[in-house]
Amino acid sequence: MVRLDNVSRLQVVSGKGGTGKTTVAAALALALATEGKRTLLVEVEGRQGIAQLFETEALPYEERKIAVAPGGGEVFALAIDAERALLDYLQMFYKLGSAGRALKKLGAIDFATTIAPGVRDVLLTGKACEAVRRREKDGRPTYDHVVMDAPPTGRITRFLNVNDEVAGLARIGPIHNQAQAVMRVLKSPETAVHLVTLLEEMPVQETADGIAELRAAELPVGRVVVNMVRPHILDEAAVRAAAGDHREAIARTLASAGVSGGTTLVEPLLEQASEHARRVELERAQRTVLEGVGVPTYELPFLGDGADIAGLYRLAKELRKQGVGT
Repeated sequence: MVRLDNVSRLQVVSGKGGTGKTTVAAALALALATEGKRTLLVEVEGRQGIAQLFETEALPYEERKIAVAPGGGEVFALAIDAERALLDYLQMFYKLGSAGRALKKLGAIDFATTIAPGVRDVLLTGKACEAVRRREKDGRPTYDHVVMDAPPTGRITRFLNVNDEVAGLARIGPIHNQAQAVMRVLKSPETAVHLVTLLEEMPVQETADGIAELRAAELPVGRVVVNMVRPHILDEAAVRAAAGDHREAIARTLASAGVSGGTTLVEPLLEQASEHARRVELERAQRTVLEGVGVPTYELPFLGDGADIAGLYRLAKELRKQGVGT
């Protein structure tokens, strides 16, 4: 059994839009916080998706406890704002203080993070990496794990490969040094990048492409998380039978069971069975594609009631069953 906590302390979660990557990141943070551990769940896109999932007010630019995991573990959350991170950066390296705040009022901070997206990514990833490196007075890590709800699969490699992004902007100096420090964490065994997908053609293909890009950039690939997996209602024989014409047999079976108006139910039943059979075949084909990329997978069930707090704890429990954090 592969255990994520033995692989990395920074867990980066990406995925195609609509695959539920924020939900998976939140469930992963809960799973890793079990048994008294502390995790930090980081948001970098400014969507406040984490706050919505945990049904709490909008996250500020500070670390706040948002949940307690089974066994007394704690989940903290942080919404990283590039402008605030740049102000911290200017104070740390240049001691600008009030001058930095004045630059913000003049719009210079927003201009800098917009005109130089590589610098913006250094600031966002740098804050998460700082949390990974941070230690308490007794030398213990402040957080056992940091989970980042990262940008979508199509942008994740460029987002994480910040050293290349800033190379043309700053070859020496604090920005260059900060980028190198970030990359030392991101390309080390401390980090794993997980991609969330559905068993559908476009998300699976984007996942395969994303894994290839991450490997080419020498960024550590973690796991593929197959999300929203629906149960197979029909067994293999029933799936094969659904492709045939069995109207008369179904009508006789309904009649023998005493179902009134059974003949009117034949077509809807066949249509649903056929649709289920097509989905099973599609999912089987997509699983074959995922097997071809050579990355271990975790599977999470479809939550019929939606991804509320109870759903997050259920998903965290599923991840624990599959070896996360144990």
